[in-house]
Amino acid sequence: QVHLVESGGGSVQPGGSLRLSCAASGFTTSYCIGWFRETPGKEREVVALLYTGGGPPYYADSVKDRFTLSRDNGNNTVSLQMNSLKLEDTAVYFCAADRIWCYAVPAYTPRPRADFGNWGQGTQVTVSS
Repeated sequence: QVHLVESGGGSVQPGGSLRLSCAASGFTTSYCIGWFRETPGKEREVVALLYTGGGPPYYADSVKDRFTLSRDNGNNTVSLQMNSLKLEDTAVYFCAADRIWCYAVPAYTPRPRADFGNWGQGTQVTVSS
């Protein structure tokens, strides 16, 4: 049985940094793991994804060059380092994982929310001045 346990989040001023972590258990093969975020009135959108079998992480254009997704192989934890935070980064962030490659073929687009069957409880990130 898969479990995802999130930690991190909180409040920060614009330009600040926060770090989210997600500890995954229950996987015995390679899997895709990453973060989505949701704000009221908007669909849950992908932020960053990483395939444990190898390959570079995927980042949404809105967070590229500001967020970094990394994995600690020793304890199956992925961390999302969020720098230069903006007001529009305010959202509830969810960790997601499943035994899939992170890209849908043949379009080579990032997997949508519906393709992930395992989710964390969500953690609030608030960027405000």
